Amino acid sequence: MSLRIHMLAALTAATVVLGSGVAFADTDEISSRDDALQSISDGLELIDAGTRSAALGHAKVTAGQNWLVANPDTDTPTQPPDTEVTATATQVDDRRARVDWVSTRNDVTGWLIGRDGTDTRGHGSWSTELPADARTFTFDLLATGSTYRFTLLPRTDSGEPVPVVTTVRMTGGPVTPPTTPPTTPPTTPPNTPPTTPPTTATEAAVRYGWGTPIPGSDEFDYTGRPDPNRWHSAGECWPGHDGNGRRCASRSTVNGSTLVMTGLANGDSGWLGHKVDRQYGRWEARVRSQGTGTGHAYRPLLIIWPTSNRWPQDGEYDFWENRTPNSACAGHFIHYPHPPGAVQQEGGWCERQNVDLNQWHNVAIEWTPQHVKGFINGEEWFFYSGGAGPGGRNAIQAMPSGHLTIQLDNFHGSGMQPASYEVDWVRLYR
Repeated sequence: MSLRIHMLAALTAATVVLGSGVAFADTDEISSRDDALQSISDGLELIDAGTRSAALGHAKVTAGQNWLVANPDTDTPTQPPDTEVTATATQVDDRRARVDWVSTRNDVTGWLIGRDGTDTRGHGSWSTELPADARTFTFDLLATGSTYRFTLLPRTDSGEPVPVVTTVRMTGGPVTPPTTPPTTPPTTPPNTPPTTPPTTATEAAVRYGWGTPIPGSDEFDYTGRPDPNRWHSAGECWPGHDGNGRRCASRSTVNGSTLVMTGLANGDSGWLGHKVDRQYGRWEARVRSQGTGTGHAYRPLLIIWPTSNRWPQDGEYDFWENRTPNSACAGHFIHYPHPPGAVQQEGGWCERQNVDLNQWHNVAIEWTPQHVKGFINGEEWFFYSGGAGPGGRNAIQAMPSGHLTIQLDNFHGSGMQPASYEVDWVRLYR
């Protein structure tokens, strides 16, 4: 499949050669930003006119920006496909597809892999960088009924490797696994346990076989202040979130079976930080929250916060963040590690509907060298990977090290709606 290339700035009809070495003919001019945006709305893809790299993902068009826009049609590449790299795409289930590849090249320093199309959240084309030894990657949140084109580009120090393209059409219902394994078995990502058959378990750890909780887990089967061997508590009292209200140790207590955080009308609330810092791992907690009366709402959160306290440079994984304790839907915000400036993150409010926060829910996060993945009641609800790109942004899973925090945050100061945030247990897994 070929690409017709259009410049957003003035461009004479001519051949355009991508950084990959693939050339496409018959370039046309798009004279205005509005025309460019309309082209993107029509399903076109963006290409960096400077680096000539395709499948850049979530790019934004501004006036005077030097982008190319690509659309599938009948043009023919002037360079044959790379026979040293072969790839196949296989549907895994009704929203995931896996790309496996074999390479005989010995000069690969990394891989760029991307897809076209739109996912179930309405996001367009997307790509990520992978290490040189990668031989498999799974795409998530794919839409049933859509056909996706996956592009794999070897990164090398010499020559101009050609992208390898493979496609899959996503169908609904159960998927029959392929009967012929790939020529070279895909590598198993480190720290990822073997996948077990789906069950009806409402804990991610049980459903996916995470094993036995490791030291640092807390069942809250005691009374008094949270265990100081496991938790850092706020002082009496610290400034609250962004200087709003106060975080007070007295607002976090254990009643023999449950951790109870309370938020008062005057703006005082609870905060806990776990003492286990690590890069990668799995965490799961059983939580519920409730606000009573009137006033500004507190926000219940579960966060993996960077050990360095460097934000946004080292990222932040808010795998449970909600506008109010009484929300009927669940949100999350997974932040990329990036230099100071505009916040770069994935997720949002109400990413999962019909989740009554007044009821108990098991909320989990899995963080590996390949991805950041979230679960509610044993069901996966978000998956992010890669995304390193402009302005020094690192891959979303590249936080150097972090720990769990439990927060009932004040975003308003005083005049708060009294609230409680209960945690039945917290369990850590390798």
